[in-house]
Amino acid sequence: MRRWSLLASMTAVLLSAAAPPVLNDLTSYALMRSDGPEPVVITLDQAADALKEFDVIFLGEFHDHPGNHLAEMQLFSALHTRAPALSLSLEQFERDVQPVLDEYMADKIGEEALKRQGRAWPNYAEAYRPLVEFAKENRLPVIAANAPASFVRCVGQDGPEALSRATPERRGLAAAELHLDTQLYKDKFVRFLREDGLHGAPESDKKDGPPTPAEERSFAAQVTRDDTMAESIFLHLQKNPGRKVVHVTGNFHVEGFLGTAERLAFRAPQLKVAVVSPIEIENPRAPALKVSDAGAGNFLVLLRASPKRYATEAEEKADIERMRAQFGKMTPAANRPPCVP
Repeated sequence: MRRWSLLASMTAVLLSAAAPPVLNDLTSYALMRSDGPEPVVITLDQAADALKEFDVIFLGEFHDHPGNHLAEMQLFSALHTRAPALSLSLEQFERDVQPVLDEYMADKIGEEALKRQGRAWPNYAEAYRPLVEFAKENRLPVIAANAPASFVRCVGQDGPEALSRATPERRGLAAAELHLDTQLYKDKFVRFLREDGLHGAPESDKKDGPPTPAEERSFAAQVTRDDTMAESIFLHLQKNPGRKVVHVTGNFHVEGFLGTAERLAFRAPQLKVAVVSPIEIENPRAPALKVSDAGAGNFLVLLRASPKRYATEAEEKADIERMRAQFGKMTPAANRPPCVP
């Protein structure tokens, strides 16, 4: 969900007061602040000085980009020197494994147990280990913010009413309230489904018009994650007044202050929130923004674009058809028993 932006049709170059530096390789990044009259290049120290004034900092990311992860780590470290009462919140761990994460932070279990019992993402070692280890060394709380995959899967299959089937003990693992009527975010999400070859319908099924029942369920599943992460941050701040939270998540969840960021604002409109959004630059030798990029966040991380996944449309289509065939072996939704989170 990384390439759709709210104003993708706007392609004019937006000039800044100073040209961003050349992005020499995939670990290179540049920082800009975009909530002023025009985006301006800033240093890491300037970014940290500004971010320390916010209550919650959303670090949107491309999960597989090394430069993005380097920027996250350096921003988190620089921010901690200025705001020691900092907490780390992660999309990459789910609420039911909070006890496992707590045991690891307290040195009661080792990293292998954390990865296995905590269902760490496959790229944990290179992407999230540095953040967790920094938090551990500095005794900072780490929040397993996301909804369990079982809840998300059930909502995707049966709709939000599936949450009522969870036992009282488990129901609290997902947000108590889902915000399903946020039209701008829904429009963005449905458009992504219809444009994406794998997540959306086959080419022949794509159409304009209101969301289909399947798309409504998919949106509800997405919102289950967004609302749960927002609620996790909100509850942590309620229990720990005076702390600041840095939340690391996929960029789609916070781009344009929608998704998780929007749902946190519903719960706590008084919080001062920053969104740091990554932008892949088309020409790394002469980085430039598009008009649509400026609205992605009030801070931007400029990155060299990742390698193209496919060289040709035929290659991409063949891979999509292969994955669709694999998914097609699953029991059709109409024949599945009701899902219990």
